[in-house]
Amino acid sequence: MTVWRAPGRINLVGEHTDYNDGFVLPFALEVGCTASVSDVSAAGVEGSDGWTVRSAQQREPVVVRRSGLAGADLEDVPEWSRYVLGALWLLTDRGVDVPPLGIRVDSDVPSGAGLSSSAALVCSVARAVDDHLGLGLDDDALFALTRDVENDAVGAPTGGMDQLVSLRGEAGHALFCDMRSHETRSVPLDLDGDGLTVLVADTRAPHRHSDGEYGARRRGCEEAARQLRVAALRDVTADDLDAALGRLDDDELRRYVRHVVTEDDRVLSVVRLLDAGRLADIGPLLTASHRSMRDDFRITVPEVDTAVDALLEAGALGARMTGGGFGGCVIGLVPTGSVEAAGEAVRRAFADGGFGEPDLFTAEPSQGAHRLG
Repeated sequence: MTVWRAPGRINLVGEHTDYNDGFVLPFALEVGCTASVSDVSAAGVEGSDGWTVRSAQQREPVVVRRSGLAGADLEDVPEWSRYVLGALWLLTDRGVDVPPLGIRVDSDVPSGAGLSSSAALVCSVARAVDDHLGLGLDDDALFALTRDVENDAVGAPTGGMDQLVSLRGEAGHALFCDMRSHETRSVPLDLDGDGLTVLVADTRAPHRHSDGEYGARRRGCEEAARQLRVAALRDVTADDLDAALGRLDDDELRRYVRHVVTEDDRVLSVVRLLDAGRLADIGPLLTASHRSMRDDFRITVPEVDTAVDALLEAGALGARMTGGGFGGCVIGLVPTGSVEAAGEAVRRAFADGGFGEPDLFTAEPSQGAHRLG
């Protein structure tokens, strides 16, 4: 048996910049998904060789014949299993003879919270299958496989940030990612040394990346880039922004461009501050990121706006929604001694707003995908 674990992630700053070839700064979490891969007897799959997929969070296993998987309609299997079977399907489609396997997954990443439970799932499976079969896939090939599973096999139009940090994250660091070249660099994130804590408020307002609003934002960014005659919005700099906005005649596209361009600039500014050891100074940039998501990209909901406001009023140095939007989690950069009071402020604000109880926890930058045992 071969066992790998891959983490979920928090995005410190850089939202909806990934599929615009821009910059992002996530970090890996302690919570993650563990995938166990073992050989199985073909006789146990209705007389044919196949794959059996089990999840500790699901009651029933999913069994698929190997002979029928390539080109099969993955909509016929439960969504969670598409992240597993999608990896096997793509490997098979690319010429790998994947033998009969039993795969079991077990995740403690909250689903629907914007912490990338899906990337944790597919990255743990890809690393475990690669190791178990001795495929020798390098970092770039593993990244391409896991991203393609989410895009092509599952149909979620994500940009690849989640997979990069799940595969390459480093404890005590954020991961600066250039989403055009896919080059990454670890950036120090010494929370303890600065007496700061990342407090996470899971608003429990669910969101789904494959929903239409996420795709609509991506298509809008692509249309704006086409009209501006650039390969991607990453090619519009902060200095070029006003001129670029003047060349667009659609207010919605202007808002999308303004968010992406200023968000890229915020990521670069945060990286410079962290490299200089000025962690506390990134707070205003986090808050500015949230306001841009709220006012320009328009991907927040009342629960996340309420959590951000409550954190700031309770003394957070900065706060923002993290993840694709329309629900999920909010992060606050909070002095460690104020964490309990800040959490209580969020709970009170939610009660006053008639929202459900939020889930509050702290986040530490942790290790990316790694082998267990």
